[in-house]
Amino acid sequence: MQIDLNSDMGESFGAYTIGADAEILRWVSSANVACGWHGGDPAVMRETVAAAKALGVAVGAHPSYPDLLGFGRRPMQISRAEARDYVLYQIGALRAFVEAAGLRLQHVKPHGAIYNVASKDRELSLGIAEGVREAGGDLILMGLPDSEMLKAAQELGVRVACEAFGDRAYNEDGSLVSRKIAGSLITDPDRVAERVIGLAQGRVTAITGKEIRLHADTICLHGDTPGAATIAQQVRERLDAAGVQVRPLGEFLARA
Repeated sequence: MQIDLNSDMGESFGAYTIGADAEILRWVSSANVACGWHGGDPAVMRETVAAAKALGVAVGAHPSYPDLLGFGRRPMQISRAEARDYVLYQIGALRAFVEAAGLRLQHVKPHGAIYNVASKDRELSLGIAEGVREAGGDLILMGLPDSEMLKAAQELGVRVACEAFGDRAYNEDGSLVSRKIAGSLITDPDRVAERVIGLAQGRVTAITGKEIRLHADTICLHGDTPGAATIAQQVRERLDAAGVQVRPLGEFLARA
């Protein structure tokens, strides 16, 4: 059994430090690096890519709505064409730093509100998928299983990876519980580790207590969750003990 562990990285900017990137990078296999629109700046992008390279962690782009003040967590009304161009622009920005470091960009994972809205919005999803396709390089698009985003990507011939979240609560339909609802974020390291083991085996307990089936190629651990570094270490150690290989997506995901 093998799984990819990913985490959102490089979201600090200017005088602001966000997340425990250095600590978490030791335990994950893929890093989703902010591209400047919800977090990150050129210096942080360069530093994050360099840190990932030093630890053998694969790098992906983490594009968002243009919403620095709201950290990309506020829905916006944009057209399909705008979504395409926004995603393409941000991929291009990060890819410049990735290639300057002698690496190859592995994947794209939309951030925050655009990720959540696209899971049910076909037109937005098609725009995102078009941006990824136009960026080239056989990039992998991460998204929720059975989401409109992954369906659109598959229609356009873009490689996809089903993503699950170890530190987020689920509804019975496989969608994420809104962050506005109590219990949506799980911070107990033991509980997160237990959920990740279950997700690697294709199951998770919804917020209602019902166990649901959920396929995952990659599991996200949020770097801005309280105690994120401890959570990441415990998750990795539990996966290793269970005989689950943690590897970057590009090493085991089938080609489109």
